[in-house]
Amino acid sequence: TYFIVSGEIEGSKVPSWLLIKDTEGLSVLTAWAAGKFGADMIAAFMKKSGIESKVKHRELIIPGYLASMKGELEEELAGWTITIGPREAGHLPAFLKEWKPAA
Repeated sequence: TYFIVSGEIEGSKVPSWLLIKDTEGLSVLTAWAAGKFGADMIAAFMKKSGIESKVKHRELIIPGYLASMKGELEEELAGWTITIGPREAGHLPAFLKEWKPAA
């Protein structure tokens, strides 16, 4: 998954940060269903990563398959806007080119 997603992001030519959380080899959706990729884990991972000091905006784009997690993430990441991205990596370039960070 990493190589597919990172390749699509690089191909978009849109400066981006890609945070990689270990899901023990599972897809994002499978890891979520198995309880290995929850909102609390993502929030802790983001805080540990130090991403807040690296970006000017406070917007997290999550995979479209995790749309149901949006509300939980908004609770865990106060002050952050949670945006639902595309379900498929192949749609990332167009999505990123259209995306404007929340003000």
